[in-house]
Amino acid sequence: MNVGKQRSTFRGHVDSVNGVAFQPFTNNFATASADKTVSLWDIRSGLCTQTFYGHLNSVNHITSTLRGDTLASCDSDGIVKIWDIRMIKERIQMDSGPYAANSCAFDKSGQIIAVACDDGLLKLYSEAEGKLENQLRGHEDAIQDVKFDYNSKALVTCSSDSSFFVWQ
Repeated sequence: MNVGKQRSTFRGHVDSVNGVAFQPFTNNFATASADKTVSLWDIRSGLCTQTFYGHLNSVNHITSTLRGDTLASCDSDGIVKIWDIRMIKERIQMDSGPYAANSCAFDKSGQIIAVACDDGLLKLYSEAEGKLENQLRGHEDAIQDVKFDYNSKALVTCSSDSSFFVWQ
């Protein structure tokens, strides 16, 4: 990183790449694309090792559990998909409403997923059942990103309303 030189260029998506997430404890990372796909890449070989299909609109964000066996992606239709990497299939789908889902994040346990939505709501789902557990209101405009702290005791959101919130 000290040199700051570009090491590799990855090609394979046919539209903009909107998000990237490393898969923990591996040499893989996942990408989310406006071409409606999620892809897994091997950083050593530069090859796409798997592509997940199922979104009907631009995929805005991708995240991984700390275990690295599950991905979550969210799209411009407000759909959140949970992907089982080992079985190479979609495990569950959640509809966060008619507004775009801009970002999603797993808690440390991988059992709760937070979804940042264009309607200004932060939605918390049970990963196993896809059940909406809570909606947090406060932002006056679209929530662009969400992150759990390392211990999953707090969430931080940032919004188009020029604010960021810490939730506990």
